[in-house]
Amino acid sequence: MADVAEKRDKTREREDRLHRIRHSTAHIMAEAVLRIFPDAKIAIGPAIENGFYYDFDLPRSLSPEDLEQIEELMRNIVGEDHEFRREVVGRDRAAEIFSDQPYKLEILRDLPEDEDVSIYAVDTFTDLCRGPHVERTKEINPKSFKLLNVAGAYWRGDEKRPMLQRIYGTAWENPKELRQHLDWLKEVEKRDHRRIGRELDLFSIHEEAGPGMIYWHPKGGRIRQAVEDYWREVHRRDGYEILHTPHIGKSWLWETSGHLDFYADGMYPPMEMDKSDYYAKPMNCPFHIMIYKTGVRSYRELPLRWAELGTVYRYEKSGTLHGLLRVRGFTQDDAHIFCTPDQVESEILEVLRFSLRMWKAFGFTDLKAYLATAPEKSVGSAQMWEQALGSLRQAIETEGLPYEIDEGGGVFYGPKIDIKIKDALGREWQLTTIQFDFNLPERFNISFVDSDGKEKRPYMVHRALLGSLERFFGVLIEHYGGAFPAWLAPVQIVTIPVAPAFNEYAARVADTLGAAGFRVESDLSDGRMGAKIRHHQGQKVPYMLILGEKEEAAGAVSVRPRSGPQVNGVALDEFSATAKAIVDSKSAELWPSG
Repeated sequence: MADVAEKRDKTREREDRLHRIRHSTAHIMAEAVLRIFPDAKIAIGPAIENGFYYDFDLPRSLSPEDLEQIEELMRNIVGEDHEFRREVVGRDRAAEIFSDQPYKLEILRDLPEDEDVSIYAVDTFTDLCRGPHVERTKEINPKSFKLLNVAGAYWRGDEKRPMLQRIYGTAWENPKELRQHLDWLKEVEKRDHRRIGRELDLFSIHEEAGPGMIYWHPKGGRIRQAVEDYWREVHRRDGYEILHTPHIGKSWLWETSGHLDFYADGMYPPMEMDKSDYYAKPMNCPFHIMIYKTGVRSYRELPLRWAELGTVYRYEKSGTLHGLLRVRGFTQDDAHIFCTPDQVESEILEVLRFSLRMWKAFGFTDLKAYLATAPEKSVGSAQMWEQALGSLRQAIETEGLPYEIDEGGGVFYGPKIDIKIKDALGREWQLTTIQFDFNLPERFNISFVDSDGKEKRPYMVHRALLGSLERFFGVLIEHYGGAFPAWLAPVQIVTIPVAPAFNEYAARVADTLGAAGFRVESDLSDGRMGAKIRHHQGQKVPYMLILGEKEEAAGAVSVRPRSGPQVNGVALDEFSATAKAIVDSKSAELWPSG
């Protein structure tokens, strides 16, 4: 235990040191920008994961050459070895210091009256800032930071406010760490789901449907179908019933659920029909409750496990949209469990186990849970919160899943477990969520008749495993770099004749494998065999079957997996059986070793 505590302390020390370096480098960047653009208006410049940024209102758009000039000035400032000086000043003095900086004055006005006004100065640059910073600029290695890019950012994330230029950078303790991070960023860029989506013809986005709406192409649709088929299969196996509900609902539904009180800005505007307002649904839960209310429910029926691949619509700000990862229309793999208080613990445990099994099937094994407790304002009694949190914690500990407490991170209507997965590049993604809800059962007045003949309130558990199909697909693309395991690949097999004389055999093999359930194509196009192999290798097809005179005579195929050596002279039925076993097991392996 002492070793674990010591390791944890060292990790925290390093994180604190990097935070100070990055925050300080952001200030140094701001000084460099002001040297080039003396009339620039500065906004905010925090440290972030792996780096920092600063937002500027500038007289013109920045170019890559500008970033190089700014970076060189930053190195000069670091080399001059300036001290970071902190001072607490009165509000009038702070307003005088930042009299020509409107964004700083707005921040100053919004500070709580009882909060000290802290400023930091380094060389000629002064900023309104809480800190912390390094003591002197020499603590920053001039070869350990780099400016990365410029992006647009609305002031305070509000589309109605000015668009600023955000300069992103990264900073580390030494040049080796910087080089490793830059190499990692190159790999991230190579795996960008938007680029791979274009190259593999998986999806697109068109303004005709509005930003944030996804067009699934045939190949992307095949992957989605494979995911959905597996999703339905395991849900039925786990005792869930599949629901289908409408895309719109009357305003009273969202008034009752509380969405119009708490979430109106995230909803699409209403549509007036038949003298009533209808809204595109942002959530599926009220619809499932309406189904629950269609009859008197007995304790003998519970638990009810209802799941839906339900498409919902949320009006995300345009500046936050990002390919598949942040959209306005998406399909949630949603489920709701209605159960008695006595059933809660076992249901939560089963949901958690279900989630872990599903993530393993998709190739994710590095997971961590976050147990979110009550926020400052919440509904439900302290006893209900305590029981729910106990059930969530017990499930996590029973499964031996590493977890952290997210103090105050629960939603107002109940505690939750968020599960974050790590992808092939070590990035964490929050996808699975398991939430208690003390709010909707009360608002919709749902009940069940218990064994004593009295009506009681059921517990309701919200649960999404993949999160949304769109976001999950984006994560899946980047995790595999587009090289999906055979069970998910849009084209699993392509037959390639070595010459036109073997086109008929290639087509016949494709027909045989297609009838066996594989997603298979034949490349009977003009062109050299080598060029065809390179093309399909680039399309990341798991199996290329090379077919010539020997193969046709023997009723065989030569198997060229996407990775690994070519295996010649494999009987067609043997290849089919081997590939089917790999697909059915959802293995990441493409061909047996040895």
